Amino acid sequence: MSTVFNQMLARYDIKTNDDRHNALHEVMQQITLLALNRADFFNKAAFYGGTCLRIFHGLQRFSEDMDFSLLEKDNKFTLESYFDTIKSEFSALGREVDISRKEKKTDTQIESAFLKDSNEIYNIEFQTERGIKIKIEVDKDPPLLFKTEHKLLLLPYSFMTRCFTLPGLFAGKMHALLFRNWRNRVKGRDWYDLEWYVRNGVAVDFNHLFQRAMQSGYKGKEVFTKELCIELLKKRIETTNIQMVKDDVKPFLKNMQETEIWSKNYFLQLAGMVKFE
Repeated sequence: MSTVFNQMLARYDIKTNDDRHNALHEVMQQITLLALNRADFFNKAAFYGGTCLRIFHGLQRFSEDMDFSLLEKDNKFTLESYFDTIKSEFSALGREVDISRKEKKTDTQIESAFLKDSNEIYNIEFQTERGIKIKIEVDKDPPLLFKTEHKLLLLPYSFMTRCFTLPGLFAGKMHALLFRNWRNRVKGRDWYDLEWYVRNGVAVDFNHLFQRAMQSGYKGKEVFTKELCIELLKKRIETTNIQMVKDDVKPFLKNMQETEIWSKNYFLQLAGMVKFE
């Protein structure tokens, strides 16, 4: 294993199998970002989602997937043109990976708005360590009116990544909280991130949230306003099983004591603190 790869892993306090699993995921994510940067991917796309928040803004939970949005609609875009660069970057650091297309299933637990026909989904997996893989998803027909910025990473080597700004990231998370429809599994990571945004005084980019809501087929009788957004959020909190929220986020946290205060009343009060741009 290369010195750089070891150096990256050494930054993590690894005491359990979960710790190692999460650390390897994050190292893979950063190597993938470097490879995409080398291939000029960020001239066409931006990074968003929980992994972006984790890597560039210090979110204290681990994240599995990497979500990207093209800067403008391009149905002809394909991630496959970047495969060789990604594989070469891993190989240069002493690791070999397989990249496979993930077929979208109709019998999914996720609302169709989050698995659009325009999304490309791939898995990157270590050849020698099965179970260590990351999912990459690229939205080729994205909701627009988001802002981006370039964020610096120092490892594996210094490079820049185009990312959504924090208000745009919060808009994406708010959209997930309002419209993600899990049948049997609550995504507690969404609720952890909500807490983070409110605690850090981040405002929601409402223009981008509005675009997301319209694209995903908002069918409410009322006009989608900031006030309605908070009302819908509070209704979602009232119908959410908070214990399931805690159970889902547990594998991704170093300190579960953070969640001891979590209750419906706690999240309702957080909802009242949400601000908009």
